[in-house]
Amino acid sequence: MTLSETWFMEGYIDFELQRYRLLAYLKNVKDYFNETKLYPQLAEIVSHYNNLVAFRQNKRLVQDAFPKRIEGIDKDQMQIVYERLLSDDEIMQELEAITEFAAQQMKGTINEGAQIYDFVEKNMIVEPVGIMPLYKNEGYVLLRYGGKNEVIVYSYTITFFEHKDAKYRGIKLAYVDSKTKNLANTYEQIKLEIIREIRSLPNPAVYKVEYPMSAPFAETVLPVAKRLLVRHIA
Repeated sequence: MTLSETWFMEGYIDFELQRYRLLAYLKNVKDYFNETKLYPQLAEIVSHYNNLVAFRQNKRLVQDAFPKRIEGIDKDQMQIVYERLLSDDEIMQELEAITEFAAQQMKGTINEGAQIYDFVEKNMIVEPVGIMPLYKNEGYVLLRYGGKNEVIVYSYTITFFEHKDAKYRGIKLAYVDSKTKNLANTYEQIKLEIIREIRSLPNPAVYKVEYPMSAPFAETVLPVAKRLLVRHIA
């Protein structure tokens, strides 16, 4: 089950109706969290929460900026009392109730997902393999999880993009191969194999990523690993 960006303003604007709709969505998200599946549900619900906060802030800005009429004078406070010419009608009051309730409920669910994320992140190891070159925006990742001997090899590229006043780093991964790690075939040996087999980077940056526990790979292990790698490389 999914929600659109403007779900709280679509269809019949009724608190009880939207409440049941929201709770059904949050139950679906929590079911994924209970299976330790974080993405895309965690990113999606954070986006919904931010949309609600932005809507509530913009609503107040419109009200505060709208012209006011002098209603009288408060002699005790020695202040002029203004009457807002833009007041909340029934629909806006209903939206206020819906968005306030939704923001509180979503925040609780986000905290549940964040706790799972923090646990996975704290138990995930990211370390360089061998001597690192100065140029680290391209290289390879050796990913192993769940106590398996299989090591999944990815090439990585750090990407840069700007949003308003901030610059962000991202990472793109491309599957290369799968190797087997054992006493004879260490991470250093796997790195040497990659250099021999792929000659585009003679001295590439190589990182190992290990998560010792079992968890959904596509929904949890890989997304958390990508975020950790970006921070580590930066």
